[in-house]
Amino acid sequence: MRGAVLAAVAAAAVTSALVTAPAATAAPAAPASPAAIAWGPCTNPTLVAAGAECGFLGVPLDYSKPGGEQIQLAVSRVKHKVPDAQYQGVMLTNPGGPGGSGLLLATRGPRVPNHAGDAYDWVGFDPRGVGDSKPALSCDPNYMDYNRPQYVPFTPQLEKTWLDRSKGYAEACAKNNSRALLENMKTTDTVRDMDSIRQALGQKQLNFYGYSYGTYLGQVYGTLYPQNVRRMVLDSTVDPRGVWYGDNLNQDIAFDKNILIWFGWLAQHDDVYHLGKTQAAVRHVVDEQLLKTSFTPAGGVIGPDEILDVIQQASYYQLRWTLLGDALSRFVNKGDWQNWKTLFEAFGGRGDDNGYAVYLAVQCTDVQWPQSWQKWKRDNWKTFAKAPYFTWQNAWFNAPCLYWPAKPGKPVKVDGRGVQSVLMIDETLDAATPYEGSLEVRSRFPGASLIAEPGGTSHAITPRGNACVDTKIADYLATGALPARKPGRTADVECAPLPQPTPPAPTAAAARADTGLADGLLSGRFLG
Repeated sequence: MRGAVLAAVAAAAVTSALVTAPAATAAPAAPASPAAIAWGPCTNPTLVAAGAECGFLGVPLDYSKPGGEQIQLAVSRVKHKVPDAQYQGVMLTNPGGPGGSGLLLATRGPRVPNHAGDAYDWVGFDPRGVGDSKPALSCDPNYMDYNRPQYVPFTPQLEKTWLDRSKGYAEACAKNNSRALLENMKTTDTVRDMDSIRQALGQKQLNFYGYSYGTYLGQVYGTLYPQNVRRMVLDSTVDPRGVWYGDNLNQDIAFDKNILIWFGWLAQHDDVYHLGKTQAAVRHVVDEQLLKTSFTPAGGVIGPDEILDVIQQASYYQLRWTLLGDALSRFVNKGDWQNWKTLFEAFGGRGDDNGYAVYLAVQCTDVQWPQSWQKWKRDNWKTFAKAPYFTWQNAWFNAPCLYWPAKPGKPVKVDGRGVQSVLMIDETLDAATPYEGSLEVRSRFPGASLIAEPGGTSHAITPRGNACVDTKIADYLATGALPARKPGRTADVECAPLPQPTPPAPTAAAARADTGLADGLLSGRFLG
């Protein structure tokens, strides 16, 4: 469940609905340049344009052996733009995943409204095993290629094929990566890395902005190092009760609910997309394509798996609805499988499995997954009855955990009573991290306030141009102001979500389909 795009809007004045955070979150003094990170120029054009600096931080591979083997974390930083007297400290960031690269998040400060981000050093990093960090995990780069059996195991042979594939991927991970690295990829390892970054930057406390799985990093960090948290923003919060088997089953139902909402939107704009005038009609068209391509893949490569992988993006991000609507219309009405192929390769892990390998390395070892395939089978068929589109896709995505070559640990019991200041945001129909997770984490963090967007279906995208939400984020970063906390298991303030997009006029629809790949969002499952 990854993903986030920032946009600057509105002002950051404190309103009567807000209260000031406790004095314990007072701003730290501006630190001297840390000695542990040798900062130098970045090579990524986005980081270069933002004036970022990049470097590596050596940390223990195994924190129980601090003098043993070291690994290198890739780190980026865009320094504060205010006088040191107004400096508010380091804003460490994470985009989710597990497995998402976070280096580009260092550029996001200017996108917070009213320059509220200018007082922070925005720091991004590639977590251990990810991206530019060394070593980076990879198991089988072509695992997500086109030669996959269809997800729904209607026959015993399909089921066996997927189990064999899953076992083969886990075996490839054991073969192509060090056992020591695979044994030290848990959330707690990355949380310790976060605290190592804090120390390397000479900070007494961290500010943290986490998306999706990044919110779980924030929860665990706040549990283990509550005294080191100054301010924390959690967007689209993981439910710690379901880590990770239960959370994935809950996702399935939420993703299917959102895809039906998108089908209904397509039906409302049948004059543009010509896919049916009702939600049921659009669903029938999609089901026809899934069945047809299961026998004869379009262009020899686009089968039901590739169709589902692409349309799932509509369950993640409302801002992709028009792009995906154009693509589906062209696929159904004009046989344009080439454009679909382009989208699949843009959204998927074809040719690069680093994010997927890290996702599994973390999730399969954070906690013991059920070891009985019969339990997986029963639970997923039961869920499939409610969520036929994405249940088995998600089941096979996680199935290598049945065979994972590293020992699992026990998840930290999340307890946020020691953290004084957290701002949470979630859209109530967020599928990747269902809204109940935000309510649960709010209950465990008495110092947290939650902004809800009732009816919103997007995941981890703040700030994104919603003035009601974005000004509260800016207020919080500028002053520590939080919405006043309400009693009970509820949000503390509600903001209307951004309106559903308006599709282009029918004559412009075909042209629009070629313009949407550069929206800058990460894609993925929990990646947040």
